[in-house]
Amino acid sequence: MNPAFALGIVLYLCVTALVASILAIRARDLVKAVAFSAMQSVAYAIIYALLLAPDILFVYVAVGVGIYPVLMLYAISKTKRFEEVGEG
Repeated sequence: MNPAFALGIVLYLCVTALVASILAIRARDLVKAVAFSAMQSVAYAIIYALLLAPDILFVYVAVGVGIYPVLMLYAISKTKRFEEVGEG
């Protein structure tokens, strides 16, 4: 693979991860925030695959894409789904 092309893909995925992180922070719906967080995790997992780091990739996919969103969705199901904005 051409190094400039690989760098372009990594840069695009970094921007995608940054946008997903900002959207996760700004989301009022907690389920959407978890989905954006998982999208950010997928972008980082692809970056690790492009950087030829399979050990980090497998752990990150298992935790960042698998276990973390499931635990967060379970916790959200036990609480209120939407964040309430208080006055003050």
